[in-house]
Amino acid sequence: MKSSRKNTTSAVALLLLLACAPLRAATPLDLLAQLNDYPHAQTISLDKGEELDYEIGLGAMQKIGGAWKFKHSERFNGTLTSYSWQIVDGFTSIEVMEELLAQVASLDGAQLLFSCDGRDCGQGVQWANRVFHKSVLYGQEALQRYRVYSIGAEPRNLLLVYASARTADRQYLHAEVLEVH
Repeated sequence: MKSSRKNTTSAVALLLLLACAPLRAATPLDLLAQLNDYPHAQTISLDKGEELDYEIGLGAMQKIGGAWKFKHSERFNGTLTSYSWQIVDGFTSIEVMEELLAQVASLDGAQLLFSCDGRDCGQGVQWANRVFHKSVLYGQEALQRYRVYSIGAEPRNLLLVYASARTADRQYLHAEVLEVH
């Protein structure tokens, strides 16, 4: 009973944090910075840098001619900011992702470019190691989710969000914002 009350209280806190986000978040980076402050998401990495020809996956990972590649992708130049969090205290990465994406939909010009769930995304190990270069993100393929959004007018932002889970206690969320130049 005590654990259930704790989870309900924590869920309400997450909903309040993210429900207030549109009032403060004008960009995808603002939204991710707010999630970075969420008490049930422990930051495991935060990186920022300039990227040339950064490949954005707009299709599942598949093996083509002996090499792992996206079924469809596009390349962009810009400033890339990436966050990785471990989701703790009984929340799942998918729950946090869904709440985050509900707020993304309220951003000006948000358009979903690609979405996949579970095995339709391809092998989780490829997403973790080849796409995001973070082996900690490797989890059960049935529990992975990937979304790509275009946000705003030119120059636009591209938002990538990936959720994965190894076990109930090892839930991860990864998000990247590419500010296209």
